Amino acid sequence: MSDNAAVVEAVHEALSHVNDPEIRRPITELGMVDTVAVAGGRLSLKILLTVAGCPMRDTLQRDVAAAVDGVEGVEELDLEFGVMSEQQRADLQVKLRGKAGAEPVIPFNLPESRTRVFAIASGKGGVGKSSMTVNLAAALAEKGLSVGIADADIYGHSIPRMLGVEGAPTQVEDMIMPPQAHGMKVISIGMFTPGNTAVVWRGPMLHRALQQFLADVYWGDLDVLLLDLPPGTGDIAISVAQLLPTAELVVVTTPQQAAAEVAERAGAIVTQTHQKLAGVVENMSWMELPDGSHIEPFGSGGGKTVAEALTRDVGTEVPLLGQIPLDPKLREGGDAGVPLVISDPDCEASRAIRAIADQLAVRKVSLAGKRLGLSPV
Repeated sequence: MSDNAAVVEAVHEALSHVNDPEIRRPITELGMVDTVAVAGGRLSLKILLTVAGCPMRDTLQRDVAAAVDGVEGVEELDLEFGVMSEQQRADLQVKLRGKAGAEPVIPFNLPESRTRVFAIASGKGGVGKSSMTVNLAAALAEKGLSVGIADADIYGHSIPRMLGVEGAPTQVEDMIMPPQAHGMKVISIGMFTPGNTAVVWRGPMLHRALQQFLADVYWGDLDVLLLDLPPGTGDIAISVAQLLPTAELVVVTTPQQAAAEVAERAGAIVTQTHQKLAGVVENMSWMELPDGSHIEPFGSGGGKTVAEALTRDVGTEVPLLGQIPLDPKLREGGDAGVPLVISDPDCEASRAIRAIADQLAVRKVSLAGKRLGLSPV
């Protein structure tokens, strides 16, 4: 083998450790490495982007340059970017999603899927459901889990703002590559509507949007998917039960008895949809004053009341997963696009949220019907 051939082989090996920032798989495996040539210590490298104007181009350029920097025999780098042809994109879709032209399927319903799906629900608005969604997601991601968030609150979408997502999804053939924020994949109808345009849709369109979020978005191998549901038991709640029958509900309420009564109705939907209840989260439980004392501006006991009522309704124990104190920094983090568990991990609210995430992360997953990849000896 010539010296140049050895360098080219070493470059390919180095590039096999560079992942596409959106797909999270090696660029060599995805067919993105088009040209590798070495002459006199100068490496000429051409990388194919999935689409023109790829939003992650700068990240890819940095990662590729860092990977080949340590290759012996490479003194200079000429890096060029091209764009995949239609056929190459079609081949990529087959590689990622299977047979071309096949009807998209929801990967979380496949027997081999190990993704845990939690639908964050509430009976009414204003109880902090979306804040709980983004902070629980961030807490789970901190544990090293691969996390995705689907903003299923089509009318009242707020997840992009709360996570500081400014990028738009990338379309690759029939697949949608979701933007990422704080290490999590995120999709929302707000990424497809201009400005703050209102979404005025009836039930069938809501169902189709949710179906596309689940089937057309390339989520990759997620450990956890969280859905931020709209308040109540309307069209989206019913669609989630139809499209994701194994999703577990996490019901968010405040201590106020009026809110608790409505939250109970939101959770009791499982008696008709036959889904599971992961538990109840009580938000805004108390507020700490400057002198260290606590006040309860929304009363007390709502979360416990909901958990006990749902336990009676469904016939199995529904735990109160935790109580989150009222902290202005939780709202500030949502406005700034940085979840509180990231911006202030040691505050009382962050510790309470992480304790809930710990419980969700260790929930047992049945192996019934799962492919374990074992073969008889």
